[in-house]
Amino acid sequence: MPIKVNLAVVLAQRGVKSKDLAQVIGITEANLSLLKQGKVKGIRFETLEAICQCLDCQPGDLLSFEPEPDEPTA
Repeated sequence: MPIKVNLAVVLAQRGVKSKDLAQVIGITEANLSLLKQGKVKGIRFETLEAICQCLDCQPGDLLSFEPEPDEPTA
């Protein structure tokens, strides 16, 4: 999938532990781990908003688009 999740990088930059973020935003550590690994099909805007508020970042800091080498770029 060409959408990459950079949550682990932002957490490290902010010095925030996954466990603490999960508790603050109200999701399980297991679900946060899946999100960090990019193993989710989607994210609720409510969750994205909570992460951005907690980490003082923008959605673009957490997600990036990296096209597959064989995918045409319109």
